[in-house]
Amino acid sequence: MNDTRNGPRGRRARGSRCGTTARTALAMLVLLMCAPARAQAASDETQFVFNTLSFLLWGGLVMWMAAGFTMLESGSVRTKNASVICLKNVGLYSIAGIAYYVIGYNLMYSDVQGWIGSFTFLYGPSADEIALLGGQQEAQAAVIENGYSVMSDWFFQMVFVATAASIVSGALAERVKLWSFFIFTLVLTAFIYPVVGAWTWGGGWLNELGFQDFAGSSIVHGTGGWAALAGALIIGPRRGKFKSDGTVRPTPPSSIPVVTLGVFILWFGWFGFNGGSQLALGTAADVVAMSHVLVNTNLAGAAGGIAAIAVSRPILGRIDLLAGLNGAIAGLVSITAGPDIVEHHWAIIIGAIGAVICTASMKLLEKVRVDDVVGAVPAHLFAGAWGTLATCIAAGANIGVQLLGVGAIGVFVFGTSFLLWKGLEMTVGVRVSQRVEQLGQDVADLGIDAYPEFVLMPEPDDDPDAA
Repeated sequence: MNDTRNGPRGRRARGSRCGTTARTALAMLVLLMCAPARAQAASDETQFVFNTLSFLLWGGLVMWMAAGFTMLESGSVRTKNASVICLKNVGLYSIAGIAYYVIGYNLMYSDVQGWIGSFTFLYGPSADEIALLGGQQEAQAAVIENGYSVMSDWFFQMVFVATAASIVSGALAERVKLWSFFIFTLVLTAFIYPVVGAWTWGGGWLNELGFQDFAGSSIVHGTGGWAALAGALIIGPRRGKFKSDGTVRPTPPSSIPVVTLGVFILWFGWFGFNGGSQLALGTAADVVAMSHVLVNTNLAGAAGGIAAIAVSRPILGRIDLLAGLNGAIAGLVSITAGPDIVEHHWAIIIGAIGAVICTASMKLLEKVRVDDVVGAVPAHLFAGAWGTLATCIAAGANIGVQLLGVGAIGVFVFGTSFLLWKGLEMTVGVRVSQRVEQLGQDVADLGIDAYPEFVLMPEPDDDPDAA
């Protein structure tokens, strides 16, 4: 048998195998050299996906708080005004979304120079994102480098401004004109709130001083509370709410179960409100921090509910269900400025104190004859101010800067809101007529009853001197 292994064919085969081995080794070397870069690219893309998904999911949860406010308010008012509350909340959410898209976001975040951002109209995705959607794969690296989708951030920020507007709605229920309220909401969401946001989250002058407000105890809730207080002072109390002898006429809610459901929806949405404000979900540190935020949020709300129930009898003279519900909200508002603290027991203390402040403030407003239908000012303004200052205790904030921030936000929001409500009063009017208030806005303005199977009885004017 002839051995051809050493012949030309055998040598070619052996040489081919050697060449293949060399090329394989070279390819493996190249892969090993490129592996870190590919792994890093994959890691960056994963972080981009999780960060974007976080904005969208948590933003959707915050949007659901609009349903909570609707339930809370419609259950708190008398039956004859429940339908218009539903319309107001759908309207304000819609107005907030459009106004923040047209100009609000740019004023808050685009080219902020200390006090205010850019007066540019409309906001949209980046050029790289548009190119990527158009099939230009080379734009993907630049898109991923941003860390999150541009419009996912806009969506998450937008639902916050809607929350601020919802606070105003509840406080002024049963006597504010529908279109006057909508006009105020437009200015609040397009200008007033974005300016406060530019000072703080937008990198403006308060942010440069070190002002801390993680998710908006003052930026969101304080803004809504100051705007509501200004409106309540201009519009005045409901007819017959305060008698000439100083006593308060009770106005029982139309549905306690609906109010309670609203509070639980708000509590649920607060996990998105505070948890999403971590603004990232791409690393283990982000996940751990977000876990702490959610736990602290829940603890503060729970402590607020219990504390308000405990102090309602000595402050209000009875064990008050509505005080307990508002106490839970006050606890949630209080922790919102610093929910990222590590020591969870502080969340309980901060939430409980916020609820006590809220309950005492409810009594105070009655004493000074300010009519707040749902207790929005005590729960959002007073508890929000406390929560902003409480960051000095557990989150390392500077007390001077925090006081300055609370004061500056208060002066600006209350001042501009007061002037706006006054201007509306002098032009289109802000309060419904006496006849509409007696009949209820559902029948007078909408021609529809929220509960048509119920027969509404006229409410007597038991005190002709009442405000």
